[in-house]
Amino acid sequence: MSVFFKEISPDNPVRKGDAEALLEKHLGVKLDQAESNDYYELLAAVHDCAEHISSLPDYQPVPDKKRYPRKNIYRPQGDEQLYGAAWAHKFLIRGSQSGESRAPHLAGKTICIKDCIAVEGVPQFYGSDAFSPWTPTTDATVVTRVLDAGGDILGTATCEHFCNSTASFTSAQGTVENPHGQGYSAGGSTSGGAALVAGGNVDLAIGTDQGGSIRVPAALCGCVGLKPTHGLVPFTGITSGDAIDDHAGPLSRSVLDAAKCLDAMAGYDGIDDRSLGAGKHDSFGFAESLQSSEGGLPRLDGLKIGILTEGFEQSIINGDVKAVVRAAVDRFEQLGATVEEVSVPDHLEGPAVWTIQQRISGSLGILGKAHDGRGLYLTEFEEARLPWTTESFARLFPSTKNTVINGIYLAEKFPGLYGRTVNIGRRIRDAYERAFERFDVLVMPTTPVVAPRHGTRAPPKASFEPTIGMTSNTAVFNVTGHPALSIPVGRARSKDDASLLLPVGMQLVGALGQDSKVLRVGHAWESNFDWKAVQPPSLMVNGHSKVNGDGKE
Repeated sequence: MSVFFKEISPDNPVRKGDAEALLEKHLGVKLDQAESNDYYELLAAVHDCAEHISSLPDYQPVPDKKRYPRKNIYRPQGDEQLYGAAWAHKFLIRGSQSGESRAPHLAGKTICIKDCIAVEGVPQFYGSDAFSPWTPTTDATVVTRVLDAGGDILGTATCEHFCNSTASFTSAQGTVENPHGQGYSAGGSTSGGAALVAGGNVDLAIGTDQGGSIRVPAALCGCVGLKPTHGLVPFTGITSGDAIDDHAGPLSRSVLDAAKCLDAMAGYDGIDDRSLGAGKHDSFGFAESLQSSEGGLPRLDGLKIGILTEGFEQSIINGDVKAVVRAAVDRFEQLGATVEEVSVPDHLEGPAVWTIQQRISGSLGILGKAHDGRGLYLTEFEEARLPWTTESFARLFPSTKNTVINGIYLAEKFPGLYGRTVNIGRRIRDAYERAFERFDVLVMPTTPVVAPRHGTRAPPKASFEPTIGMTSNTAVFNVTGHPALSIPVGRARSKDDASLLLPVGMQLVGALGQDSKVLRVGHAWESNFDWKAVQPPSLMVNGHSKVNGDGKE
């Protein structure tokens, strides 16, 4: 026994009958009364143990604020705010200066950090107003690493409510507008970061992706978004959803910049057990591999591209989006690649598997009951938002309330269901890995539609409408952990304004650990073709576009 016995102190709040009450409330079972007193004493002893642990100082990495001071932290208002409410806080942390950095991958680059990633001294909203902003006392590993690589951090970018939506109107801090169309979604949950990158206000955004939260906003805003192989980038210091689904990665305006950022962030940090097998930090050479070809534009001779049938043949996928991505895939042949159809039927099981995982694990996280292995636990965040009250719960966005309700129900009514999703997820992973024995990369649309108009916060069902089916091609790769890259490859008509063209994203997926191959394919496409010049076939007449450069007919 790790709990030692001593006389129960008078101020110990545990009372006789508490053990029975707990079992009755949470399990609906009764305790043998002959054992009642023993379990009372054991419960009182463990309370004293908990009090002792609570009195000990926490143990978190201490940021080097002398080297990286935080300057002028404030919440921007008025003209300083961009795309509605893209900034959470503005400040400046200068990265390692010229000659100081051992590996200056990001020298001269400006960066924003998603508002679920810890930056010491910067209040974090997490997209909510259900509790007061909490202020981290540590920096996430990715923050330290991009500073070490010479990047300058200009602020934190708005994220959607509890990172629980692929829309951009759910944050309590305000709606984030798509840079290509006022009133249209920037995607989520890395909404602010995608808008700031696509609008040219920063070079890079560091985001998180637990179902498409990097790739969806990248696709809708017309920028590059990378979800690396699971665990390649440490999740230390980031507010997590499901530990096996969550990833951190970059958004940028070029694949090369994404590769440079991945070089800066990737590798085990001695804390996050998800990245134990990732390899040594600064040992990957992702950007160098893209720049190593001698002379001319990059080609893909000898590579085999698989058109994922199930990624295209879904009723929810818009015809123009499908046509634009198909045309983009055909262009791989001009670069020397072989392009063929491939079927992975289990792809279609991905959304359901992901939904169950996220409802069960997401509810545990929201209720403060998550336990996801060895890593850095943000205890201040838990203390800031717990316990839940009727008033604070009422301020949650409908998608977050729904996660709690669904998760509690599923855990109670379907014992072992979460474990089954993990097992089935492994089956889906193996099916893709068999496909990767034949193909270097699989391709499909990132999102089924271009950016929709913003929805409404109420009633609950209506708030979900703009995002229904949005992750049909993205969430499954969170379940399996494969690297997935979204690049812009053209434009398609808005659903409700045929004269407005909005970005279309193509998703490139590689085998586990083959992030460099995915980056290579994306880099080759964007180096040879201009996505802004590509129009959907329905707007072409005799090979010429019917639209102007501003996206209007």
